[in-house]
Amino acid sequence: MNQTDQMYNEAMQLKFDDNLEGCVNKLEEILTIDPNHVLAHSALGVHLQKIGKPDEAIQHALKVAELEPNDPFSFTQLSVIYQRCGKIPEAEAAMEKARLMR
Repeated sequence: MNQTDQMYNEAMQLKFDDNLEGCVNKLEEILTIDPNHVLAHSALGVHLQKIGKPDEAIQHALKVAELEPNDPFSFTQLSVIYQRCGKIPEAEAAMEKARLMR
């Protein structure tokens, strides 16, 4: 198992231990090693929204869509994060992109 995979597992354990701040910190640490680590960006999109950092959450979800532009899930997740952050038109546009890929 490589270093970033191990760190990702540690981040998920922090999440399961109800330590979202620690989880976010560990995920951000992964990005200092691998700025294109899709799973870290994806998890940060979810967890930053949960801790009240919607703008940062959206940026990470956008990065996932940039890194995985042919994966409908990228845009589905982006849509959900936009929606949870109160950006409904953006959420609908992202969901439409996901639908068009199917």
